[in-house]
Amino acid sequence: MAERIAVEVVCALAERQRVYRVELDDGATAMQAVEACGIARDVPAGTIDPARLGIFARRVGPDEPLHEGDRVEIYRPLTLDPMEARRRRAADRD
Repeated sequence: MAERIAVEVVCALAERQRVYRVELDDGATAMQAVEACGIARDVPAGTIDPARLGIFARRVGPDEPLHEGDRVEIYRPLTLDPMEARRRRAADRD
């Protein structure tokens, strides 16, 4: 029988953070954890993009193997370009 690992899948939405705990077979990938936790039915369409995943704030690909206790993070697209935000703050100070 394959060993099991426990991981978390998290997604910070604008209004709240969603946290899911899931057990997977050892050797499972980041995207398999996202699919197994069922988050897709709880978040708006388009929120989950396999190109925007991370483990403990380190960007990873969807095929990244997981280890016991990993925290898979689903990143949202930026709502404002960081350079534009900096320009706005500078303009507000003048």
